Amino acid sequence: MLKNSAAILAVVSLVLSILIGVALSRRGAAPAARSGPGVREPVIGLSMDTLKEARWQRDRDYFLERAQELGARVRVQSANSDDTRQIQDVKALLASKVDALVIVPHNGAAMAAGVREAKLAGVPVIAYDRLITDCDLDLYLSFDNVRVGELQARYLVEHLPGGRGRIVRIYGAPTDHNAVLFKQGQDIVLEPLISRGDITVVHEDWAVDWDSSNAKKIMNAALTKGAAFDAVLASNDGTAGGAIQALKEANLAGKVAVTGQDAEAVACQRIVNGTQAMTIYKPIRRLATRAAELAFDMALGRPVVANGVVSNGMEAVPAVLLDVVVVDKDNMRETVIADGYYTRDDIYGAAGKE
Repeated sequence: MLKNSAAILAVVSLVLSILIGVALSRRGAAPAARSGPGVREPVIGLSMDTLKEARWQRDRDYFLERAQELGARVRVQSANSDDTRQIQDVKALLASKVDALVIVPHNGAAMAAGVREAKLAGVPVIAYDRLITDCDLDLYLSFDNVRVGELQARYLVEHLPGGRGRIVRIYGAPTDHNAVLFKQGQDIVLEPLISRGDITVVHEDWAVDWDSSNAKKIMNAALTKGAAFDAVLASNDGTAGGAIQALKEANLAGKVAVTGQDAEAVACQRIVNGTQAMTIYKPIRRLATRAAELAFDMALGRPVVANGVVSNGMEAVPAVLLDVVVVDKDNMRETVIADGYYTRDDIYGAAGKE
């Protein structure tokens, strides 16, 4: 009993120490002021996996906007989903003497080498929206990605007749730890139903690099099997788009429920047109703005406050996790449009539903 009490106290102490505020930067005391003659503005490095998708362009723009408001300079690099190039980008940013580093990793395991380089240079690192594994990471900032998967799966099950049916599962990139977390959340909902025989998975696979063309191939493989199915559990809007293209070619678009994530404009248009059932809205402005604020504080050697911890395989990493929102045709106006993420015309006008 005493041992259990001691263990509980140890865990509580750890959590409290994180919530009170963890001095994530190990670079010494913060400057007394950040304005006036001779005071150097902090420099933040932003290493991005890719800028090919509209979602990541938004992240970059919101991050830059907030960092500039705070008085920081930002150096941005994009690796075009190339691990070797992204490590080179990180080294280049460190060589340019950045004060803090924010990384959106293409491969969370491969980028551990970049974090080690940053540690040698004494630069604190934030993993942005994707966890970097097996390294001494300072902070992880993301949405609650297990909850994302739970919400996707729960929505799908609730919209199947009687909560029963046959489904296809399209996972994300196997190199992205978030894809594993989405699947983990989906499994929390689905595994009991699969065990009871209420849900049958007729086909499943991972979409390399979250590529819509790879998702289309997975959907085509499911269609080739010839087994009937009622829904497609796609892990993001890009993979949903690939699946829906295959369904269109098979004259099944709109007849099979398809999930998504990221609230991309084209996905929201598909939702109001009836070919996609739902998406997950992640308030990207809030995430990118918070990342800029945290990076700014860490660049100045200030402590920051986390609201959780996430294991990255090596240690319990302090984490700031934001919540997400399910979006479908019934609440489109009250969510992404009310927040100013899109205008009514961006969705309904472009979808021909005005």
